[in-house]
Amino acid sequence: MNYELDAKNKSLGRLAGEIALILQGKKNPNYNPRLEGGDSVTIKNIAKIDISSKKAKQKIYYSHNTQLGHLKEKSMEMILAKFGPAEVLRRSVMGMLPKNRLRIKRIKKLVIE
Repeated sequence: MNYELDAKNKSLGRLAGEIALILQGKKNPNYNPRLEGGDSVTIKNIAKIDISSKKAKQKIYYSHNTQLGHLKEKSMEMILAKFGPAEVLRRSVMGMLPKNRLRIKRIKKLVIE
């Protein structure tokens, strides 16, 4: 089933949580945790999503390449400036999906317009 969600005036976290549930297939009566889930999500009006300015300054994304001293950090402001709100939403949904083999298959079913 294809879901179309409008991001206008919706909170980032609430929207990401709803998307994560749909991508896992938990809204279907035949939900099975070991299956990918057949639902896809399309997001519209992503530019009008509600992100507080305090959250944009305080939220930090970390990445590490396993060598000493190579911990890199980027704030949400930097991500918003470089990639836009679509990347911020995609990262928040990735964080809410289970960390297993199905994660990448599920995130590919998220379409942001």
